[in-house]
Amino acid sequence: MIREYDERDLDGLQRMHAQSGFSYAFPNLDDPLFISKLIVDDPDGQPAMASLARLTCETYLLVSRSNGQSNPAQRYAEMLELQRAGEADLLRKGLEDAHAWLPPSIARRFGRRLESLGWVRDDAWTPYCRRLRE
Repeated sequence: MIREYDERDLDGLQRMHAQSGFSYAFPNLDDPLFISKLIVDDPDGQPAMASLARLTCETYLLVSRSNGQSNPAQRYAEMLELQRAGEADLLRKGLEDAHAWLPPSIARRFGRRLESLGWVRDDAWTPYCRRLRE
């Protein structure tokens, strides 16, 4: 009943996507970041449902609180350089996006800082997580 995606499924999946009414572009299923593409067929052997999983990246920023040598302006400059280097590294590795989840205690203040660096708060969709390992 569940099988791997085949290129012959593309038209059916595009039709399902169009019927969904959601305003995001149909994904490029040839992208190697799609690491899982599973299909459920209807009784006639046509795709009735699909699970498409694309790798994404969660980023962490660790900052020493004990470094008395740097001031806020210097730390900001270092963070800019680190972001540029990290972005270039992720692009070289084929990733298309990076995500950061902020603890509520710093979300407003540090979120504004991230926005000033080009990050976008995406409230258009509500994130959920399924833990695969405890």
